[in-house]
Amino acid sequence: MKNRTKLAVFASGNGSNFQALYDATQDGRLDAEIVLVITDKPSAFVLERAKQAEVSAFSFNPRDYESKQAYESMLVEKLEEAGVEWLVLAGFMRLIGPVLLTAYENRIVNIHPSVLPAFPGKDAIGQTLAAGAEMAGVTVHFVDEGMDTGMIIAQRSFPVNGQNRETVERKIHDIEHQLYPESLQQLFSRQQSV
Repeated sequence: MKNRTKLAVFASGNGSNFQALYDATQDGRLDAEIVLVITDKPSAFVLERAKQAEVSAFSFNPRDYESKQAYESMLVEKLEEAGVEWLVLAGFMRLIGPVLLTAYENRIVNIHPSVLPAFPGKDAIGQTLAAGAEMAGVTVHFVDEGMDTGMIIAQRSFPVNGQNRETVERKIHDIEHQLYPESLQQLFSRQQSV
């Protein structure tokens, strides 16, 4: 049996995308193994989800380190110890810096709740609604040094049609939970065939 791609999921909050990815690894839709969850918020609910899934987790407070370079160097050590091959950002609310970008070049993926390049950064759903955009949606993309500027892997959208924020958020989460595992599976399948 071939080795499954080893992933670390980075999250800062509830962890619903971690859960969707974990579930996809369990039911065969995503041929990968989540070996580590990393969060920059020691109280994030994603830690409880990781515990329930029996996935190793690590939380850190960036303020405990003298610089981004210092905590990213520490993270690279943890990731290498766990044998992590790809980083999957799932609601991680920090820009990735040069240390991680170099260590995992072209192997860091993010999911963003807008149809990029429109509405990058924080509160993309709020930005979408405030702009009166006709379409809302989700983008899976590679991570580079910019904010939500990496090469787009997949997108899915839907018409807003005056729907309220709660409805739009629910639709976006539903799309995220399907699109992320699908996109990663396609990405890893292509990598293995090269």
